[in-house]
Amino acid sequence: MFRLSSIAALLLASSAAVADNFTITASSSVAQAADTLVLLVSPEQLNANPQLDAISKQENFKAGHGNTLTWLAPAAPYSQYQRVLLLGTGDTSKLTPYQASLLGATAARSLKGSAARSIQLDASLITTPFSQAELLAQLSHGVDLASYTFTRYHSDKKTETVRNLHLLANQTPETEQRIAQLTALSEGVKLARDLTNEPGNAIYPETFAQQALELRKLGAKVTIMDEKALEKAGLGALLAVGRGSARAPRMVIVQWEGSKQAPLAIVGKGVTFDTGGYNLKTQADSIVRMTSDMAGAAAVLGTMHALAKQKAPVNVVGVMPLAENMISDRAYLPGDVIKAGNGKTIEIINTDAEGRLLLADALWYAEQNFKPRAIVDIATLTGAKVGAVGSYYAGLFGKNDELLAQLNKAGENVQEKLWRLPMSDEMLPELKSRIADLRNTGSSTGASTAALFLQQFVTDTPFAHIDIAGNALSSGNRGLHTEGGTGFGVRLLTEWALSAE
Repeated sequence: MFRLSSIAALLLASSAAVADNFTITASSSVAQAADTLVLLVSPEQLNANPQLDAISKQENFKAGHGNTLTWLAPAAPYSQYQRVLLLGTGDTSKLTPYQASLLGATAARSLKGSAARSIQLDASLITTPFSQAELLAQLSHGVDLASYTFTRYHSDKKTETVRNLHLLANQTPETEQRIAQLTALSEGVKLARDLTNEPGNAIYPETFAQQALELRKLGAKVTIMDEKALEKAGLGALLAVGRGSARAPRMVIVQWEGSKQAPLAIVGKGVTFDTGGYNLKTQADSIVRMTSDMAGAAAVLGTMHALAKQKAPVNVVGVMPLAENMISDRAYLPGDVIKAGNGKTIEIINTDAEGRLLLADALWYAEQNFKPRAIVDIATLTGAKVGAVGSYYAGLFGKNDELLAQLNKAGENVQEKLWRLPMSDEMLPELKSRIADLRNTGSSTGASTAALFLQQFVTDTPFAHIDIAGNALSSGNRGLHTEGGTGFGVRLLTEWALSAE
């Protein structure tokens, strides 16, 4: 029988916080001096334990999924008390790995604002349809992501979230391996969040590229194409977008070659700031968010970090075209005709439809130079997508049903959900130009014609486009996300890369 005295006995844990890092340890022994115990309980366990049952009835605690109850329990010496958080699991027979990660996020948020900085998490009473290793890893994943903060520009950097987590667990190779995998994934998500949260005067093409160079330490191959290299490659669409800025464009290519199979290619839009160009964005609340218009590139770099850090047995190449869309005497104009890398000419109808121009050159370059077995791009591309499905889903476009099914499954597994939207050749007349091969915008179906435009720069390779407009930023703390950059796409693309056949 579980006794309150055992709670006090467990609360002897400790681990040291280091700067902004989140520390996770796991062992079968109790850590020393943790200030809080989080105990997972199901409704059945409440009923089976008289002490917990009495406490829960007094506080109307039902142990439903995500329900919490906090109290102070006596600890030896009995003049002291320890914080205890009961965390309800709901029906454990129906618990999924993602729901387990939400429990970790709930634990972190329940302790935010308290004095809790180091917690001992005990899930030993819980039996789930999946392994204990998966349960513990997902719990730590949720605590880690929900504890994220971006405080780089605050003069007062007082920590208000959990920084250290000790998991009470059997030290099996499976547990250690799975925790290491999800810790690598968390790092990738947090890298993408950091990049998305950075202001435009800190992250621009050159500094983003410098950040990418850090992946060489993990064994990834990193190539940076500067303006001269872009000109030599003939990437006229990317160059046109970046022409108006004093900060020259770049294209970053990161490859993790963990297998000899033909690579998967992921391409991320990297407009580090988007004024709209001469089709200037005029709404203040809209333009101030345009520091996040590189969230697609951030998601790709975060994915590459996650794969490299866990030494994933996959071959993936990430391509990130980077530019600032600015206004100057050198900026491209509405009505201009530019030539993309594949030789197609494009009439510029709207300079604020610039992301697809970066992606067009990057998609063509990735296909021609890496011969991937599939290409997926991710981008904050259109307001029309937000009007269609809001932030509930990311928009998914493509013609290859097998590839779209793989992405949908990956999205369901990690709950970065996708909704397939139409992309049909019957829309092609909307992209027909009187003076060039293509217009850069359609006349009605904004999100779909944007995807169809991108399709023109991929030949025979299975291709999918993911529109994350509305998903890249969060206005509050929800699920695994915190306010600000979400890192949306890192978990999805990592899951897809690890599971794609």
